[in-house]
Amino acid sequence: VLIDSEVTVEVNPATIGFQDLQRMRKAGINRLSIGIQSSNDGTLKSLGRKHSFSDAEQVVSEARDAGFDNISVDLIYGLPSQTKDEWADTLARTAALQPEHFSCYGLRIEEGTPLYLYRDSPFIPDDDTQADMYLYTVDALNRYGYHQYEISNFALRDRESRHNLKYWNGDDYLGFGAAAHSFIGGQRFNYLPDVRKYTDGILTGSSVVDLSEYISDFEKGCEYLMLGLRTNKGVCASEYYNIYPCSFELVEELLSSYEKEGWVARKGERWSFTPRGFLISNVLIGNILEANTRQRSLMGTPWKSGGELDDSQLSLFPPQPDDTPLFNGIT
Repeated sequence: VLIDSEVTVEVNPATIGFQDLQRMRKAGINRLSIGIQSSNDGTLKSLGRKHSFSDAEQVVSEARDAGFDNISVDLIYGLPSQTKDEWADTLARTAALQPEHFSCYGLRIEEGTPLYLYRDSPFIPDDDTQADMYLYTVDALNRYGYHQYEISNFALRDRESRHNLKYWNGDDYLGFGAAAHSFIGGQRFNYLPDVRKYTDGILTGSSVVDLSEYISDFEKGCEYLMLGLRTNKGVCASEYYNIYPCSFELVEELLSSYEKEGWVARKGERWSFTPRGFLISNVLIGNILEANTRQRSLMGTPWKSGGELDDSQLSLFPPQPDDTPLFNGIT
């Protein structure tokens, strides 16, 4: 492990003590992700959380005493009966703890969880209320000094999560243990999810790989669009072309239309979502990927485009002028 590696551990305020934090820091862990979720103790109780907000405050204080100078906190908005004022209070009280990083997620009710009984409840804030909470989050955290660098993540300068950025930048990553996923050299694979089978495989020297696939350049290009548009860095035609040499025309046409709606901003050659665009990014990214697929289809079957063909549809490379200058201006 490189000396300057960022090593993160997720902790729960109800199950971590000062001695644990000291041991972690001594072992080389240099970043904590603390699941605070809310500043309202009643809300935490309804979520089945065992900690109070004062417990979270204590953990942050003890982590500082143990030598941690890089702390991230997780918060959730759109919780049952949560009001906009309550969410604003959660942001303000958590910001007062001065963490280096915030992850703020909208509630997703998954089947099999205690919150699933609320799935059709009127106590869940509606879509408009959750949208207002999200836009307030972007504005409030910006005023507190945290810049948004991804849909749900905000950080002080140079404190972005290096772990998260690896995925969003499409870099290689390696996972260890049962169910762990990896992406190395264009190959994506994961290990057996069953711990016993994984352990038996390790001990006997048999394969513990569950699924494996090679990612084509076109798929890498699609993932570049999907992941890049989650970040404030966004995407651009030249970077896409270096991954998959195909025209970016249809994608840019769509991005231009989104710019007029206020969902996308353009800076130089780069395109990125605005906070309003992030709100509906799943739909917008889906449309962009469809446009990218249509562009690829046109490159392979230009006769299906309708109308007369031009050089840009017949070649992967930029069209050349009809008249090429030779000697002394003669063409």
